[in-house]
Amino acid sequence: MESFSLILAIVVVTALAFDFTNGFHDTANAMATTISTGALKPKIAVAMSAALNLVGAFLSVEVANTISKGLVDENGIRPEVIFAALVGAILWNLVTWLVGLPSSSSHALMGGLIGATVASAGFGAVHGDVLVTKVLLPAVAAPVVAGLAAMLSTRLSYAIGKNAENAEDAATRKGFRAGQIASAGLVSLAHGTNDAQKTMGIITLALIAGGSIAPGSNPPTWVILSAGLAIALGTYIGGWRIIRTMGKGLTDLRPQQGFAAQTSAATAILASSHLGFSLSTTHVVSGSVMGAGLGRKGGTVRWSTATRMMIAWVLTLPAAALVGALAESVTDLGDWGTAAVAVFLVASSAAIWKLSRREVVDSANVNDTDGTEPAGVVTAAMAAVTPPPAGPVTDDLTATILSPAPSPAPVTATDPAATV
Repeated sequence: MESFSLILAIVVVTALAFDFTNGFHDTANAMATTISTGALKPKIAVAMSAALNLVGAFLSVEVANTISKGLVDENGIRPEVIFAALVGAILWNLVTWLVGLPSSSSHALMGGLIGATVASAGFGAVHGDVLVTKVLLPAVAAPVVAGLAAMLSTRLSYAIGKNAENAEDAATRKGFRAGQIASAGLVSLAHGTNDAQKTMGIITLALIAGGSIAPGSNPPTWVILSAGLAIALGTYIGGWRIIRTMGKGLTDLRPQQGFAAQTSAATAILASSHLGFSLSTTHVVSGSVMGAGLGRKGGTVRWSTATRMMIAWVLTLPAAALVGALAESVTDLGDWGTAAVAVFLVASSAAIWKLSRREVVDSANVNDTDGTEPAGVVTAAMAAVTPPPAGPVTDDLTATILSPAPSPAPVTATDPAATV
């Protein structure tokens, strides 16, 4: 019983650690556009987002119930399985944060849970209908719907405030910035109602697996409070790398576009939370940012950045599932296996953090980019072989080689070649 209680405590702590990574990984969802357009200073933006995340955690438990009751068969799931799932989710969150890609923390969590569950109890323990209807279909539809809504909203915003493009029309710009701050707060609130609940659902599932609460129970109050605090703290830390990608890497946003993008995203997230869909806020906000970029006349979307993001989205579920399954295979060997996985998680997290210190991105330099994309492999190779511009030649050998050939000697009549 003591050993079981210890593993349950480890699972709860690890779940809160995942919630913390979810917070700083997804801060960009709420505040990237607000920061990039200058509507709020970076530190003020993340503080406001953190507070509203905490409030949002108390507004609903529908998504938490989808995780704890619907996705996998809660009967026969051991706490070690949930621990292995969290390992897969945390490592994927940290890797994508390191490279600045706004992937889905939600899908990382569900991928880890599915992989660990399959490794432990087989494919029959995963409820395929719930996976398709409440996870996969919303994952495909959400960015498309949010993008279209943001594009139409952007065009409507420009149609209503035609003078907003003039630098002299400060009142119009100020109005859009105020609206953007309000919509960013709404996204933060929606994020708390959706993402914080996923950790609640995981902890509740662990408590059911450990026999601490009855199957089918809603998250206890202390679970709701601790999950809300963990995601709020992570949000306040700020995932500056992903904020830079979302705010500057996808497109160059103006206040009208930021307002349209965040309003569209907040509406989609709140609707999904009400319906119990475990929606990825990252997918929704990324889709709305791209839609807002296309909605402004002359606006562009940097499709190479968008393509890298979409590849990360596709890989999230299977990658986290694979790590979760491998971790579950090791924890299944006994207490020493669980200890080995825990040591691996801590060591990997420390290594990723150390790598991130090579190029620090924080509130002071999050907007220090012109949005240009790095040159691809082909472009770099072509640049490497392009000859340098013509200039004075100082090397005698080079001068000899590059100098024009001397004109042939004049041909005389006595020359046999001339006769021929």
